[in-house]
Amino acid sequence: MNSSKRHEIFSRLKISNPHPTTELVYSTPFELLVAVILSAQATDRSVNLATRILFLEANTPENILALEEIKLQKYIKSIGLYKTKAKNILATCRLLIQHHNGSVPQTRDQLERLPGVGHKTANVILNTAFGEPTIAVDTHIFRVSNRTGLATGKNVSEVELKLLKFVPKEFHQDAHHWLILHGRYVCKARKPECGKCIIEDLCDFKEKILRTNIPSLLPTSYV
Repeated sequence: MNSSKRHEIFSRLKISNPHPTTELVYSTPFELLVAVILSAQATDRSVNLATRILFLEANTPENILALEEIKLQKYIKSIGLYKTKAKNILATCRLLIQHHNGSVPQTRDQLERLPGVGHKTANVILNTAFGEPTIAVDTHIFRVSNRTGLATGKNVSEVELKLLKFVPKEFHQDAHHWLILHGRYVCKARKPECGKCIIEDLCDFKEKILRTNIPSLLPTSYV
């Protein structure tokens, strides 16, 4: 895929959604951090249902710690891996208080030292809470990047590096949100809705499917 096609793809995504953002509901960087930790292998909707109640009682590191593990678990038990996530959130709260005056750090190195925070989570926090032009790659973005030809790679690290290299700089800030929303609602894993895709004519996916003769992955109207 050439640079002009990439530019056109993001230009269309921007016109369609000028101000994209996360679907996680939060009001502070700390709330976002907790929500992103909880969102691993869970839907944003399930996280929002839990944090809507949790944040009414506790939305600071001090208040979360005051809940203690058993009570915190009760708030988030509807979310997968909730016991591990509760331990990580409590441990993260302790570190935030001990080393960062209760605030969320704004550097990748410091973020990735927090329990439950990996490379992808750090990218989300840096981009969404602090406005850095990072591109976090989740399963949706990995799929969209490979399908469309925007940035092909065998793993998320390869795709992230290529996105950072090939996505025009003017779109870096919002690229993560555009791609994740496109993958979540249009370029779906099992049944991509190519007929309503605003970048269908720029996407390499159709040619790949026809070459590899796997029409079952596409709606019948697309084959």
